[in-house]
Amino acid sequence: MLRLRYHGVTTIPIEAECITPDTLAGKSAAEIAALPVQHGNASVPLSEFFHIEGDPNDGDIVIEGDCGRVKWLGADMTRGRLTIHGNAGMHTGAEMKGGALHVYGQAGDWAGAEMRGGLLHVHGDAGHLAGAAYRGSRAGMRGGVLLIDGKAGHEIGATMRGGLIAVGGASGDFPGVSMIAGSIFLFGPSGGRPGAGMKRGTLAFFSSSPPLLPTFRPACDYRPVFLSLYLRQLRAWGFAVDERFQGGRWRRWTGDQVPLGKGEILLWQET
Repeated sequence: MLRLRYHGVTTIPIEAECITPDTLAGKSAAEIAALPVQHGNASVPLSEFFHIEGDPNDGDIVIEGDCGRVKWLGADMTRGRLTIHGNAGMHTGAEMKGGALHVYGQAGDWAGAEMRGGLLHVHGDAGHLAGAAYRGSRAGMRGGVLLIDGKAGHEIGATMRGGLIAVGGASGDFPGVSMIAGSIFLFGPSGGRPGAGMKRGTLAFFSSSPPLLPTFRPACDYRPVFLSLYLRQLRAWGFAVDERFQGGRWRRWTGDQVPLGKGEILLWQET
């Protein structure tokens, strides 16, 4: 296991794309210490901000300390395990393709942006645009799993095309905006205009029924079998799910009728 202890004191963000199991595998502690990170307009060695010890070859990396100013942690990783005991900055786990990334703290904006695979579990709150597409991109998250135990900001899963997002706390406006496919499960209260512009996919609300846009139409009340399977898997991943959601019924709405109308919003109804 490789252990990185953050000891930096700076108000200027640090860009550390090099901190992934893929990049660090096969390197000695001295080679890792010399890896460049971007600090403002200067390139500096990783050891400027992290104390390094251990061996990265088992694919297990642990980061300790408040890394709220450190961006791109775990970005583009394809394998291994990265555990952050503290806060993480913007773009944590962006474009992940595999492996597991756990944040035992808060995560900044764009957490899991344009993920392709793997598991990103934020055990605290996340910022805006979690699992979303970067501006100008045709698709956001395309695979993988993004779990947020706490609250999240606006535009969760914007332009999402695949994968699963689950948020345990409150979420901001426009969840699932322009969604193309995939699933978003929201267990807390949500902001306005859910599913605006969605073409396909599933947006499920477990404990709140936010006002829907007039471009959504009621379809039916039923008990979808696939949700029970998802809830069991969420528990297996360590995401808290209330047992009552295994019962009840769901009210299904279809939309958004403006772009295509094949998406669905599910509202839980307690029996």
